[in-house]
Order: sequence, then C-alpha cells, then structure tokens
Amino acid sequence: MLNSDKRRFKATIGGKEYVLVGKGSVEHMQAVTNLLNEQLNQLQAAMPSATDEQRAILIAFNAISKQFEIAAQLDKEKIDDHDVRQ
Repeated sequence: MLNSDKRRFKATIGGKEYVLVGKGSVEHMQAVTNLLNEQLNQLQAAMPSATDEQRAILIAFNAISKQFEIAAQLDKEKIDDHDVRQ
C-alpha cells in the first residue's frame, strides 16, 4: 500500500482521542469506532473492576478468535466448492 492510499482518521475510543492511519473509508473507520466503543461499554457494564487494558485484551482476543472462525469457514467453503465441481 502506498502512503497516498492511507488516510488519517480522528477517533474517540473509550473517551480518548486517537489519530488512526489506514486505507479504510471514513464510513468504515467510523463503523469500527462505533462497534469498538459499544463493546467497551458492554465490558465496562459487565466487568466494572476490569482495567482498560484488560477490556482491550478481551476485545482483541474476541476479534482474533472471530477471524479464525471466518477463515475456517472460508476454507470449508472452498473445500465444499471444490468437491461440488468434481
């Protein structure tokens, strides 16, 4: 990705300001920010004594776990598609 493909996006996450750099659209970055804040708020309500770091790690763990699930599903669909063609 070229530097010209990257955009700067100002986000408020967990009450703190961040400048994020990426190639996502403003709409994409805002949707991610909104979902992240929603998940942080849910964890705050469910685990009020957890630290910001603990909540961030739980969200990261869940996101990576979901990535693995999606990758496994895509692999399965590729195998199923391959079997159907034969």
